[in-house]
Amino acid sequence: MAFQDLLDQVGGMGRFQIIQMVFLLIYNTMANTHILLENFTAVILGHRCWVHILDNDTVSDNATGTLSQDTLLRISIPLDSNLRPEKCRRFIHPQWQLLHQNGTFSNMSEPDTEPCMDGWVYDRSSFLSTTVTEWDLVCESQSLNSVAKFFFMIGMLIGNIVCGCLTDRFGRRLLMTWSLFQLAVTDTCATLAPTFLVYCSLRLLAGMSTSTLILGHLLNFDFDLDILPLLEVNTHVGQIMLGSLAYGIRNWHTLQLVVSIPIFFLFISSRWVSESARWLIINNKPEEGLQKLKKAARVNGMETSADALTMEVVRSTMKEELKAAQKKHSLCDLFRTPNLCKRICLLSLIRFATWLPTFGLIIHLQHLGSNVFLVQILLGAVTLPANYLSFLALNYKGRRISHFIFMSMLGISFLAKTFVNKIPYVQVEKRCIAVTTYQSPCFAQLLVL
Repeated sequence: MAFQDLLDQVGGMGRFQIIQMVFLLIYNTMANTHILLENFTAVILGHRCWVHILDNDTVSDNATGTLSQDTLLRISIPLDSNLRPEKCRRFIHPQWQLLHQNGTFSNMSEPDTEPCMDGWVYDRSSFLSTTVTEWDLVCESQSLNSVAKFFFMIGMLIGNIVCGCLTDRFGRRLLMTWSLFQLAVTDTCATLAPTFLVYCSLRLLAGMSTSTLILGHLLNFDFDLDILPLLEVNTHVGQIMLGSLAYGIRNWHTLQLVVSIPIFFLFISSRWVSESARWLIINNKPEEGLQKLKKAARVNGMETSADALTMEVVRSTMKEELKAAQKKHSLCDLFRTPNLCKRICLLSLIRFATWLPTFGLIIHLQHLGSNVFLVQILLGAVTLPANYLSFLALNYKGRRISHFIFMSMLGISFLAKTFVNKIPYVQVEKRCIAVTTYQSPCFAQLLVL
């Protein structure tokens, strides 16, 4: 690699690259917390219908003055098939006759009940508030809770599509800086969103900036691929940090502000991030690229190399890359060569097969167990060693064998969890393994081309 030769001359992975990488890791760690934020800000709390006789603060006493809360609940809320209070229906009138019945009783007929006409009462023992309680996204409106996540994922899809084109045109640093600003503004404003539609729109914009930050780390800076596992650590550190923050902050407004406001300071700090010298040289800005390389050499303590770097050295070293950059390629070029077309299609299929169940899992942690905080932290912890395990497998066993082994483990673990739904701890363990095993196919797709 021609540019790699230039990097070696200015110090390789020296102090300059380490400083840039630290900035990059912090940016991506914070960005990753926003992907899984709705595991805590959009938790569906236990709920039931609001009833006048039980929840009206102006009612000082009941008819006898001796009825307990459980008794009032029994005459106000029907039971479901599991003999638990219905979440979405209530009796039209208090069923006083139930006070004289022993044991269980059959559900009342449909005309005797009605939907929750006056709102809901939520169990706030775990969370003080969520977006579900903010806009009553329960019962008939419960599907809207998934709509918010859908908007965020659509934003990530758009960001993935436009990220490469925009970074190639406007530069890595500029797009990263803008994405930090957009993420900070949109998710901070989402905390104050007056309606659910406004909230979803802001989350869509946040998804666009988040995916740009995450994918852009492979383009923004000039690093050796050997440090790729380290760059992926921020994903799991972000998961652990989010679970820890959510454990101490049970109000969704406060939690979202805590993870959003620091992005403003990261936006300010981006002024110290350097543009990619490779991008500058290839995009007809060789003088600026040369200055970046000299700056890197001086920071790395290689003054001699900095003085030896000239425009002629840069042009001769990157002659082949500059020649290749003059040819403009389109998306259709990926499918004109049969072998390349086959490889792209296979990698896309693998990417789809790994991310579909994995994202379906990690954005619905509430359904894994009662302690969503612990599950979030454990998922982040068990995937940390997966980066290095998959990287070693790719280096020593090759892409094809690694794909086969880890994809098989992924499929087996997802199938196994369907047989252990009655054993919560085993279920969480199996699903943690499933999330861990998806790392290798993703790494292989980054390296195979």
